[in-house]
Amino acid sequence: MYNSPVMSSFSFKQIATNGAARAGVFTTPHGEIQTPIFAPVGTQATVKTLTPAHLTDLGASLVLSNTYHLYLRPGADLVAEMGGLHQFMQWPNPMLTDSGGFQVFSLADMRKIDEDGVTFKSHIDGSMHRFTPEISIGIQEKLGADIIMAFDECAPPHDRAYNERAMARTHAWAERCLKAKTRSDQALFGIVQGGVFPDLRARSAEFIASLDLPGHAIGGLSVGESKEEMNAMLEVVTPLLPADKPRYLMGVGSPEDLINGIARGVDIFDCVLPTRLARHSSAMTRTGRLNLMNAIFARDPQPIDTDCTCYTCRTFTRAYLRHLIVAKETLAGTLISIHNIHTLLQLVRDARQAILDGRFETFAGEFLASYKPRGRHAAPSHT
Repeated sequence: MYNSPVMSSFSFKQIATNGAARAGVFTTPHGEIQTPIFAPVGTQATVKTLTPAHLTDLGASLVLSNTYHLYLRPGADLVAEMGGLHQFMQWPNPMLTDSGGFQVFSLADMRKIDEDGVTFKSHIDGSMHRFTPEISIGIQEKLGADIIMAFDECAPPHDRAYNERAMARTHAWAERCLKAKTRSDQALFGIVQGGVFPDLRARSAEFIASLDLPGHAIGGLSVGESKEEMNAMLEVVTPLLPADKPRYLMGVGSPEDLINGIARGVDIFDCVLPTRLARHSSAMTRTGRLNLMNAIFARDPQPIDTDCTCYTCRTFTRAYLRHLIVAKETLAGTLISIHNIHTLLQLVRDARQAILDGRFETFAGEFLASYKPRGRHAAPSHT
């Protein structure tokens, strides 16, 4: 057990820049976050197959949890009764909760949007629920994460008319979230929307920046647009966001996207990708993915990655991991998750050091030249 902090403070200090890439320190009530940083996702107050001790050993400094899921089960009141999310899941370091907006708007025919909020059916039992900006903030205040998100509307990236309406709602809802917020020990981030339309993105970035929040998020990307479109939108948005506030690109976690995002001034990333891939036998490396289910690995005495220093690679062979997968042992998901999260955390640590050393452009160029992506990953699901 541990004690919650008595005093709260948030600050962001930019330590070094190299082109648009930057290294910084974001101070929160539960500790410092050295940026750029990747945050593993603990959707339901757990990073799937891993314990908090695993995450600590990996050097994770920020974990994300999901407002929609925790609202439905076990309920925000119960989490608050148990001392808040940090105490409930025994994670003593910084945490972030999303607003629930992405999950609610992903329900498609199970929800109805109006100017005040969204009415939706639970994916668990079909019961009816409603989120407004005020309700989302109220839930997040009960959960108690260090960073909380404004309730926003994530629109299909290529539908301009929809994006204009969703952006207007997102802006109005951000103002309502700011007005509803009561806790001083939580940093509210606004979310920039606008699809793949540069003028909408610019307008949204300027409006969200005008609210003078402790940090800013970029939403509505990695949801079906091309990587080129995503990078182009980052080039529009990040120069319009204040340099003295952290920038968070939501739901992005493939290695090449991290490097391209850092190169364009992003500080914080999160994604379910490393643990989801692990549960489907796929290991991340600095040069691409390995499907450990493949028969070619049945007698392979090598670790996943000979250059990797994670527990899995220091200890186990590809042959053993494939055996666990074929035998349907849950340990496979744990060991590959350890490796995948280590790979992303080490990648952003190396990127940070390259920025501090003034060689990020070379580092990024060499990495992207050697990395072989497997095509765009699907948008993050509920898990």
